[in-house]
Amino acid sequence: MKTIKYKFMTIAMLFGLTTFLTSCLGDLDTLPLDPSEPVAETAYGKELSTYKSTLAKIYAGLAISGNEGGDGDQDVAGVDGGSQASFLRALWNLQQLPTDEAHCCWNDVGIDRFNYHTWDASNVFIKGMYYRLYYQINQSNEYLRETTGDKLNERGVSSADQAEIKIYRADARFMRALSYFYLLDMFRNVPFVTEDNEIGKVAPEQIAAKDLFAYIETELNECQNDMLDPFVGYNSKNYGRATKAAAWSLLSRLYLNAETYTGEKKYTESITNSNKVMAVGYQLEPNYADMFKADNGNSLEMIFPVRYEGADTQTWGGMTFLLCSTVPSALQGDINAQGAWQGNRARVSLQRIFQKENSLSDDSRYTMLKPDLAENLDIIDPAKYKDGIPVVKFSNVNKNGSLPASNIAYTDFPIFRLAEIYLNYAEAVLRGGAGGDASTALKLINDLRKRAYGNDDNATITNSDLTLDFILDEKGREFFFEAQRRTDLVRFDKLTTESYIWQWKGGTFDGKSVDKKYNVFPIPADDMGSNPNLTQYPGY
Repeated sequence: MKTIKYKFMTIAMLFGLTTFLTSCLGDLDTLPLDPSEPVAETAYGKELSTYKSTLAKIYAGLAISGNEGGDGDQDVAGVDGGSQASFLRALWNLQQLPTDEAHCCWNDVGIDRFNYHTWDASNVFIKGMYYRLYYQINQSNEYLRETTGDKLNERGVSSADQAEIKIYRADARFMRALSYFYLLDMFRNVPFVTEDNEIGKVAPEQIAAKDLFAYIETELNECQNDMLDPFVGYNSKNYGRATKAAAWSLLSRLYLNAETYTGEKKYTESITNSNKVMAVGYQLEPNYADMFKADNGNSLEMIFPVRYEGADTQTWGGMTFLLCSTVPSALQGDINAQGAWQGNRARVSLQRIFQKENSLSDDSRYTMLKPDLAENLDIIDPAKYKDGIPVVKFSNVNKNGSLPASNIAYTDFPIFRLAEIYLNYAEAVLRGGAGGDASTALKLINDLRKRAYGNDDNATITNSDLTLDFILDEKGREFFFEAQRRTDLVRFDKLTTESYIWQWKGGTFDGKSVDKKYNVFPIPADDMGSNPNLTQYPGY
């Protein structure tokens, strides 16, 4: 069996690709690509270590593309593991490039379509994200099939180990719910498979967005009962695993977007789950930039990361992509990056969000934008990498300035951090949710701003300043380049409409509104062709 050292627990663990030798999803080529990988008959047994191994594989799918820890031995056939089917890289492309924050100048077939809102169902980057999410779902489904009480008893697994595996099963359910959340957010009505589906026999049915929302909600509310209790800061045994707080954070985000997904307001429920997270004891990282350093795993703000450990999790996707694709060559050494690809730049519209503040230069978040290194602040030529603003947000340097073991990425990516919970709470209060109050919302936002401005009381705002438009801008200032912007703009009805225009939106320099179908991505054409149960999203 091949090995990877993906250390979300205390030991380096074996990754066994659990059985799904036939895809559950028509032409979704999420097949084992290595004949030496174990199948169900050999991947599981009596020892607890094998169940850790296969759970680790599910987590690893968020960080790497294949079973060698890199991209050459990829998990998902038919797409490039490093550029198209790496979870974090695909997520970033789809969540950032269609927005007011980011622009990609590369000529990879299909990547420029995100800049202009002109993608279609044949786009390989959309396909990569879609297939990666179903790969994760299939992994989780198989794990749940193979860890039932009956199967554990048949294998002679001890009662003590079965109690531990019960927690592992909750992890797998959370990870599946996370993947289904991204499918709901990006694609809405999608194929639906669980551990109860028979593998490879019948093409899956399509589930409506409202029903998928209810499924995710139920899964998270049930599985959290068996998940690890939250811990604050680095925990050498369990850091990188999802805890109850990760489930509450995902529910907070899910409910905040419920009106977008289902037409039903769930702002009270968002506040309820935000309150649960805030009661744990997480704290804002004192220095904003330290949240994105190589040793950010010890941050008291981190709730759930995608974890990177240098050569043990090496990939050209993931954090290597975020470090290298945004940094200008002049600053490559400053952040200890493996390269300076300079493909992704910030749009001037991101700078303008910061310019709404009176004391722009005092905002530590703005210092990560490097307009002085841009040849043109405006993106005059969409294919010219020196047009647009370089961004240096992520760094492969430790908080004290020391370097990790190599220039391969050690920086973890925060899927959930406390600052989002503050913003979720404030927005849900402004949208009428119960269980929160305006004074607390104001304090939370001012805590974020004081952090950004170095505890300068001049950065605080008043009740009259705290509006929904302010929240959207503050979310942009706090979370730029963190793969959330598209979701936010859709929720505020600004991604496609004429209410907010930026350069190259709609394919023109001055920008224009686009068809509202671009609020959602299409189901890939090859899955549409192979599954007669699917109906494409309207307009594609």
